[in-house]
Amino acid sequence: MNGLLLLHLLGVVVFVGNIVTAAFWKVRADIGKNPAAIHAATKSVMAADYAFTLPGLLLIIVSGVWMAAREHLPMHGLNWLTASLALFAVTGVIWLAVLIPLQRAMIRHSAESVERGRVTEGYARASRLWAAFGIAATLLPIVILYLMVSKNF
Repeated sequence: MNGLLLLHLLGVVVFVGNIVTAAFWKVRADIGKNPAAIHAATKSVMAADYAFTLPGLLLIIVSGVWMAAREHLPMHGLNWLTASLALFAVTGVIWLAVLIPLQRAMIRHSAESVERGRVTEGYARASRLWAAFGIAATLLPIVILYLMVSKNF
């Protein structure tokens, strides 16, 4: 296995691993309904995005583009690579435009929840939206992973 592919796979593992793990811990905190645990989990999700999701994303993009250019893969028309790139772009838009602002809202509302001693409706609403969009942002990379491995069109 060449070093570029190894970096690409490392980026995928860090990226996908973090989004699944962060969702697990946040949902687990929500189930417990403890405002302090929820607040800690929401802050940790944001920190994990900067510590793991973003570096994983950068590794995927840099190594993937480099490998595609090196192999002279077509970056036009409909094929597994262009479909993967389009889905990756959609994932990025969801993350930047929806999930990051919702995470900031969840941190703010979870801090209010700690002050009030109960989960606020603002947090519950932001959390529901985060879950809905988070499912899409988690499933899309899994579809991309399938396309990358199968290269079936």
